[in-house]
Amino acid sequence: MEGAENHTSVAMFILLGLSDEKELQLILLPVFLGIYLGTLIWNLGLIILIRINSNLHTPMYLFLSSLSFIDICYSSSISPKMLSDFLRDEKKISFMACATQYFVRAWMGLAECCLLAAMAYDRYIAIGNPLQYSAIMLPSHCWKMIAGACASGFLSSLVHVVPCFHLSYCGPNIIQHFLCDIPQVISLSCSNPFMCQMMVFLVAMFVGLGSLFIILLSYGFIAASILKISSGKGSAKAFNTCASHLAAVILFYSTSLSVYMNPGSGHSVKHKVLSIFYVIFVPFLNPLIYSLRNKVIKEATKRLIKRQHFYFSKNNIWAAIVTIRKREASIFK
Repeated sequence: MEGAENHTSVAMFILLGLSDEKELQLILLPVFLGIYLGTLIWNLGLIILIRINSNLHTPMYLFLSSLSFIDICYSSSISPKMLSDFLRDEKKISFMACATQYFVRAWMGLAECCLLAAMAYDRYIAIGNPLQYSAIMLPSHCWKMIAGACASGFLSSLVHVVPCFHLSYCGPNIIQHFLCDIPQVISLSCSNPFMCQMMVFLVAMFVGLGSLFIILLSYGFIAASILKISSGKGSAKAFNTCASHLAAVILFYSTSLSVYMNPGSGHSVKHKVLSIFYVIFVPFLNPLIYSLRNKVIKEATKRLIKRQHFYFSKNNIWAAIVTIRKREASIFK
């Protein structure tokens, strides 16, 4: 009973943010606002482009549009609160809002781990077994893999977030970070956090490192398949189909592992910088990585721009007006 009473004593956390210098915060505000808007525009634009272009209705781009949706949710769980805090002297967040923020971020982050593993498997089938690719990677199977990634992320987040936020919080409420992160939150607990820390560790091992193992295994088979290709041009083409995904994997895992493999440095400036990179910059860079190296996406974008230019060109508008007038004249004759 005492633990339950203590649990309700902390209703609000105070975030120290990136910096306590007002001038620096005012400089960072437009920078991170631009990055957040860019994240929304790039990822939403990629989703729409894949949706309206029939040439992109393949498993690879279905996974990519799902990754863009996850990145939008992932970034939106942090950026709006962080941006509003730049304008506040005291950066408060309620206990429930803190739990919700971390839950959504953990859900999207773990789902992204699983989705990157599914995308690695897709690339392995495309390169290692191209003749059976259409039969194996059916749209229904792809949707099941996407649903499985989201469900795994949801359950994994729920499993460790609920126990951690049911610890007793009876005293300190200052989080030395710009977001609610589980290592910093449970360090404020009055009760023994061992079980919670164990749950976080198990989730990181089974979902985070488990997904990384699947990715590495898939790329091991991909490398073996590429070595069997006698043509140098064919090998280069096979590698290019994986280059963007491999870059996204390295970017995501290198930054996130740097943060969570050394939780004791959670109060350091380096920890905050790395957190900014994988929370803010990774969702912004992912659509750029996939777009800049992908000829199909670049060609689809050019066709869309030309189509829009044609529709809104002066000649086309004038032709539409002339056509309408001719129809009206024929009606009134």
